Amino acid sequence: MPETLPDFFYSFDSAEVLADKLAEKVAGRLDAAITLKGKASLVVSGGSTPLPLFTKLSRQHVDWQRVFITLADERWVDTSDSSSNEHAVRVHLLQNKAAQAKFIGLKNTSLTAVSGELETHAALEAMPRPFDMVILGMGDDGHTASLFPSAERLPEAVDMQSEKSCIAITPPEVPFERMSMTLRTLLDTNEIILHITGEKKRATLAMALDKDDPNNMPIRYIIHQEITPVSIYWAP
Repeated sequence: MPETLPDFFYSFDSAEVLADKLAEKVAGRLDAAITLKGKASLVVSGGSTPLPLFTKLSRQHVDWQRVFITLADERWVDTSDSSSNEHAVRVHLLQNKAAQAKFIGLKNTSLTAVSGELETHAALEAMPRPFDMVILGMGDDGHTASLFPSAERLPEAVDMQSEKSCIAITPPEVPFERMSMTLRTLLDTNEIILHITGEKKRATLAMALDKDDPNNMPIRYIIHQEITPVSIYWAP
């Protein structure tokens, strides 16, 4: 990590402390949106890192029946599959007080993500926009959502002139076809949080903070843009 960290980088003593603070922050953002607009929208990500956050967030005092939740990306597998991001959200987030939230999944009954793209796009129309918060993760290769380096459709996915809210994309060397929000959609929010843990991710972030080719590390499309405020939350 460079000696001079960006002012949007926040470090916490542990992943649990980070999850506590971030759950409070998200709840505050949702509360403010509900007070202002009568509803709120939240985009979350899959993987193991956000699971403690999901559990803590599910217990926050929010008027959850006015909150819409969706995913930044999804594997094209059955939603009961343990590798499904929707499955993780339903098991860990849509519980306790948050069970009343309105969830909009990216997976539908189409056999492939390509054939299901239009239906997912239509489903996302129900999400209030701009989103109030988008919480992203980052892979060791610098991908975020399902914007993977060298993915065949990456140029289309990061095209800021695209009218698509989502895109079917198959990462190189990854077994699942996926559906991902496009870059333009991810940036259509009031705030982005990059939630990462561990020294390996910190090292990846150090490389991503260099303004080299974003196609090699698509997370650069998020942290170096000037459209939407970004905060990076990290813990060991």
